Amino acid sequence: MIEAPSQASPMWQRIPLYVQIAIALILAVAIGVLLGAGKPDPANIALINNLAVPCDLVLKVLRALATPLILLAVLHTFLTASIPGTAGRRLLILLLTNTVAAILIGLLVANILQPGRWGQIKVPAGATESVTKLDPWSLLQNSVPGSILQPLVENNVIQIIIIALSFGIVLRAFKAEQIAQNRTDYLPLEQVITTLFDAVVRILEWVIALVPLAVFGIVAKTVALQGFSPFKSLGVFIIAVLVALFLQACYYLIRIQFGSWVSPRRFLMGGSDAFLTAFSTSSSTVTMPITFRVLQEKIGLRESSASLGALVGSNFNNDGTALYEAMAALFIAQVLGQHLALGQQLIIVLTSIVASVGAAGIPNAGLVTMTLVFSSVGLPTEYIALLITVDWFLDRCRTALNVMGDMTVSALLDGKQKKPEVEIIVATSESKGLGTVD
Repeated sequence: MIEAPSQASPMWQRIPLYVQIAIALILAVAIGVLLGAGKPDPANIALINNLAVPCDLVLKVLRALATPLILLAVLHTFLTASIPGTAGRRLLILLLTNTVAAILIGLLVANILQPGRWGQIKVPAGATESVTKLDPWSLLQNSVPGSILQPLVENNVIQIIIIALSFGIVLRAFKAEQIAQNRTDYLPLEQVITTLFDAVVRILEWVIALVPLAVFGIVAKTVALQGFSPFKSLGVFIIAVLVALFLQACYYLIRIQFGSWVSPRRFLMGGSDAFLTAFSTSSSTVTMPITFRVLQEKIGLRESSASLGALVGSNFNNDGTALYEAMAALFIAQVLGQHLALGQQLIIVLTSIVASVGAAGIPNAGLVTMTLVFSSVGLPTEYIALLITVDWFLDRCRTALNVMGDMTVSALLDGKQKKPEVEIIVATSESKGLGTVD
């Protein structure tokens, strides 16, 4: 999906994104200091505010892309993922439990460390939304859209999820029936959805290319108007996310210790190539072939287990992304001085689970789905601008955890006893023609 820039590309495209962001941060801090570093000249206020215009535009496009990305990603996954029989049901259970555990760990760490309380960040203009209170009956009523297009127009995340899941389940059932009858009626629809999904992802890649410019603008504006105090809480937020990711990694290793014949040491050493590739590329899709290879060659899993976890599971399993989005929502609520009760945090859990499916395996895709998680509890999406400044690093960390989660699922599917490589003929015949997504 993501191709390395060719030598014919402009020089700026050949510079890695994280290097571009690092350069943007250095230049932004310098400009912010020159413009006052918290004590700006009133004559420069208009200029300083205009620095954030690129960031505002990027956020606007991200909000626009969020709903079609979620809808198409869920439909694409249901139509193309190969989930054979009993193994498929066990796979889905493992994916769901891992994702829920990741979100709960993230919320627990965020509630204990409370990174949003460590620094003062002024509320940006327009950030007037208030946290949504949990009303089960209203939530049930609002989950049913008045029309098919209404949720897309209003960016109603719950309704989008209901529509996406409903159509995804039905379309997959139709496809299974047609395959059983040796019909190919489903192919045109699958091709249309795949093309639309790829188009949204391509547009997203264009937007992500503008992230360094957005980072420069928001950091320069923040430093000029508020100095460096807002970044204290961001520093604590980084630490909190890293702690949560580490705890989730420990959770994986514990599950492997008791649920698989693979030892945690063998797992870590054998999977090191995949982890490093995920961290360096910030893309689980790019890492997928390496993940599949190391699971078989270095860890020693059966091909069937490796393919289910690394190839199929990766379409649903984005534990690191779900963890990060849940923590980000709680962090922003703390910054605003608003308390998210258990009910609101449950809404975040549900939204993060589905949003993580929509986080395509490309760098920074979580920024798009994060807008839906914020909107689900009424948090102002303007604050995602500040998170962009640290997302380039945390995205690499959570991508590595996503890959580790895929590999964990494969190890658990392989069982407690090492078995000889035996292809599962029944499962293969059931899933023949379904393929996998990237």
